[in-house]
Amino acid sequence: MSTKVLTAPARRTVRRQRSTAGADNTLNRQTAYQRFQRLLLAGQIQPGQNLSQRDLVSKLGISLGALRELLPRLEAESLLAVLPQRGIQITTVDLRMIRESYQMRLAYEREATIYAIEHVSDAALQQQRALHASILERASTGGISGALLDEAQKIDSDFHDFLIGATGNEVLIQAYSINAIRVRMIQLDRIRLNPVVLAPALADHLEIIDALLKRDRAKAELAMETHIHNARLRAVTF
Repeated sequence: MSTKVLTAPARRTVRRQRSTAGADNTLNRQTAYQRFQRLLLAGQIQPGQNLSQRDLVSKLGISLGALRELLPRLEAESLLAVLPQRGIQITTVDLRMIRESYQMRLAYEREATIYAIEHVSDAALQQQRALHASILERASTGGISGALLDEAQKIDSDFHDFLIGATGNEVLIQAYSINAIRVRMIQLDRIRLNPVVLAPALADHLEIIDALLKRDRAKAELAMETHIHNARLRAVTF
């Protein structure tokens, strides 16, 4: 039996096709992963909800094969569980999830706070301070509207992302981003920023920022620990 021998140009073409196909598959999985996150955070997929694989295929707009490639990642990140003979269950927000997620959050953000003491500029910190102070001033003088709450929620989330991102540590950033999804699930299920929570939450941030501006490591660490403790307490006692 003869074997067809590819020429060098033909071999290069085959390699490029395989490489392109692999890149496309990776891109499709990442797109599906991001779509899952958006549906989860938009409330279109609920914590504790039971779904079949075909339900998720429909919601994500992907093939069954692509979903089966995606499921191990979602399961490894504790966003869902694949139950034999029972389908898929989205992670339930319970006391264990809250405890574990906030413990991880404290570890990541304490490290980011320590790093910020020596590496984040006064100008960047002052910019963050101005954003927070503006929200608190407008809330006290003009009342708290839905639009102001949305703006405050973004400033709140962006502040934590700012500290983590400032480390430049890709391993830390990736680990934080995975845990941040679980924290957002808890917040949406329990304690989305509201008129009662707004002032204390942003005041906590100002304590952190002021300690960082003073380059006071002990005070900054304590302020961050207090802030995360307060957030966890609100989730548990909701």
